[in-house]
Amino acid sequence: MQVSVENTGPLERKVRIEVPEDKIATEVQTRLQSISRTSKIQGFRPGKAPIKVVEKHYGSRVRQEVIGEVVQSSFYEALAQEKLRPASRPTIDPMDAEQGQGLKYTATFEIYPEITLAPVEELKVERPVCNIADNDVEKMIEIIRKQQRTLQPVERIAQNGDVLVIDFEGSMEGNQFEGGSGKDFKIELGSGRLIAGFEEGLTGKKAGEKTTLELSFPAEYPKEDLAGKPVKFEVTVKTVNEPVLPELNDELFASMGVKEGGLEAFKAEIRRNMEREVEQAVLARSKNIVLDVLYSANKIEVPKSLIMQEAQRLNEQFHMSLQMRGINVDHHHDEEAETAAFTSQAEKKVTLQLIIADIVRTRQIRVEPAKVRQLIETVAQGYEDPGEVVKWYYADQNRLAEVEALALEDEVVNWILSQAKVTEKEMQFDDLMNKGQTESI
Repeated sequence: MQVSVENTGPLERKVRIEVPEDKIATEVQTRLQSISRTSKIQGFRPGKAPIKVVEKHYGSRVRQEVIGEVVQSSFYEALAQEKLRPASRPTIDPMDAEQGQGLKYTATFEIYPEITLAPVEELKVERPVCNIADNDVEKMIEIIRKQQRTLQPVERIAQNGDVLVIDFEGSMEGNQFEGGSGKDFKIELGSGRLIAGFEEGLTGKKAGEKTTLELSFPAEYPKEDLAGKPVKFEVTVKTVNEPVLPELNDELFASMGVKEGGLEAFKAEIRRNMEREVEQAVLARSKNIVLDVLYSANKIEVPKSLIMQEAQRLNEQFHMSLQMRGINVDHHHDEEAETAAFTSQAEKKVTLQLIIADIVRTRQIRVEPAKVRQLIETVAQGYEDPGEVVKWYYADQNRLAEVEALALEDEVVNWILSQAKVTEKEMQFDDLMNKGQTESI
């Protein structure tokens, strides 16, 4: 067998393979001899037809079978001979396999890159640390009280913090527009959740009042047909409700699982919950920082086929998440354009996968089954029946493999943190969580 390799790109290889006729002919004859022992051909007793007759009846089909198998076996032999690691399925050019001429074909594919990592010892990682202050706990308690507030109708004029129930009808140039009307709509004054001027225009109004708000949509409004356009809202205030926060008493404490110990025990429980959140958030943010540093320090050529596969997977994942949230997905969307939008994210993800795989291989990093179990149990705690969730993961090898990959990634991150130049960055609780947990709602 003759093999020649042509580099047609940074990672693309074109391999030409030639297999001599005698290798194919020998296998064809062996199979025809086997067929002749049992074949039933008209005019001959079973298994008694001459080999030439058998060849006439079955030769073409048998040769095609042998050619298919030889292509596969010779391709893998060529990979081993040339020490090539394909990252994509090969494209086989039209084959030249005329009888008596042997087999000639060209396989084009991408290979995995050779990776030379930047020295881990020179990487600079800024790891977050967070100490929960007393005022963080106090602000969290206020969040909890607001979450359990009740609304009490009042006769006075509306002020910031009140929750109004309104009917409204919007129009643009005298015409109603989609999404511009609502009945029994709740709005909290001062929340800043509606376009500028809407909440302010209702401040000072009383239940039963009607008002006209002449406003404009912001220039960056998501719906292009509304962005920057003037709009008029006819609003009826149906009720004005004052929020009433629950008292800090045993009833509230018990609702949060604190049966005894009063206010101090309640604060201690809130702090413990916040500390658990901080621990998880620090781990997650540290991991993201390490991966970003690793990616920035190691620019490698990545197979385009792997990037495309990952971009397609991300696009499918995106559409699935929309459907799970009850959002209808247009089946006539431009899948190619949508997939292209994920290319940059896919390139980073594939690059990191290759880098992490190289570190795992060269540093012989392993993950213990107990670590995988711990990770699964942590995820399961967020569900009503954690035991069933754990069983669900262990019942499918693919699901388990995904968790094992995450655990292995965590081990790589821990190894990098043990080797790199790590400094600490003090962060406030709310900045770390990045969810506004200690902001008023």
